[in-house]
Amino acid sequence: MTAALAAALGAALAYAVASVLQALGVRGGSGAAALTRSPLYLAGLGLDGFAWLLSLVALRRLPTFAVQALLAGSLALTVLLARVVLSSRLRRRDTAAVLLLVAALAVVGGAGTEQPAPVVPAGVRLGLCVAAGLCLAAVAALRRSGSATSAVLAGLGFSVAALGARAVAVPGPWWRLVLEPVAWAVVVAGVAGSLAYARALERGAVGPATALLWSVEVVVPAVAGSAVLGDAVRPGWGVPAVVALAVVVGCSVVLAGSPAVPEG
Repeated sequence: MTAALAAALGAALAYAVASVLQALGVRGGSGAAALTRSPLYLAGLGLDGFAWLLSLVALRRLPTFAVQALLAGSLALTVLLARVVLSSRLRRRDTAAVLLLVAALAVVGGAGTEQPAPVVPAGVRLGLCVAAGLCLAAVAALRRSGSATSAVLAGLGFSVAALGARAVAVPGPWWRLVLEPVAWAVVVAGVAGSLAYARALERGAVGPATALLWSVEVVVPAVAGSAVLGDAVRPGWGVPAVVALAVVVGCSVVLAGSPAVPEG
């Protein structure tokens, strides 16, 4: 197993554990003030941040579609962990979705060979910066939007962040990364995605919001990464990869509606 693949799988596991920890923290009290005093909830937030950093590491060596699909697999891990830790109910369709998702991710992993981050033209870098700004502007402008719209905006924000992490040029001395516009685009898009997803959860059920989020996060980076960043699929694996990505999205929709997905 390569370091990049290990980082992607570690990110998926961290996201799953973070969801369960936050759910346990929410059970201990209500209201924002109570949550800020909950060690479990704060640990969950910290794990979310750690998972995001791991995903950025994975994106430097793996194509965007592979990393995003593996991250979507965190839903399966969340459902299984919630069954054990929270004694949540697991439907038959959830079990089937977990098994299908694991199989689909195996195909995606086989289709996505490790490849260095591409050297992208200045126009693409500028486009990513503009897209990040537009995502944040849309989140600010659509303050009264419903849960579905906010979830889609969150997915777009995180998609731009993933594409930016794949495209950013890392300079020699690492500290010079603060001078890279695309690096700031990653931060801006990530903030926009986080704000939009929080709003989606405030105004609707976690299941549909999460399903929309992951659907956008899998499809948009897969298409844009192949078309703009040159993410390559292993020869002969094109059709299986497309089918597997569709399965990932479908299983994510099923699992997002599972009673085993923690509310939070």
